[in-house]
Amino acid sequence: MPDLLVSLYSTKLADLNRKADHVGVSIRPALPPELHLVVEWVRQQFSENWASEVSVAFSRQPVACLIAVDGGKLLGFACYDTTARGFFGPTGVDPQARGKGIGLALFSACLQTMKTLGHAYAFIGDAGPVDFYAKTAGAITIPAPDKGIYEGMLRRMADLTI
Repeated sequence: MPDLLVSLYSTKLADLNRKADHVGVSIRPALPPELHLVVEWVRQQFSENWASEVSVAFSRQPVACLIAVDGGKLLGFACYDTTARGFFGPTGVDPQARGKGIGLALFSACLQTMKTLGHAYAFIGDAGPVDFYAKTAGAITIPAPDKGIYEGMLRRMADLTI
């Protein structure tokens, strides 16, 4: 999967913000006492690697993890400045809550936060839904022949495919 680049000054972001305003769940920064709950939820729902990145997000000041909450239930998360400064992600939504715009709202809020913190661009490393990011935020593929920052990353033997 390619790395993507998003201009945080793109006019597409205004449209993204308007769409995200009507999701109906609370999108907010995670609080330090929620670290164990959020990290464990991400580990169970997604992966150990993402749980590691969420832990890094909690070590930032301010905490670089936004969460989607409804009725006291965690529905999704999005991080920035974890693997590298200027990076968006990882991000994920509870499978039973998908299709309601929660991922869109988390993405929008993260990009707005990054812009407020002084970033001009956001990188999306090893992006999964490339078409989603291109359509909603004008993301473009960074032409690179290798895996970028993730090249040579250590992995458990059980995770390797032969």
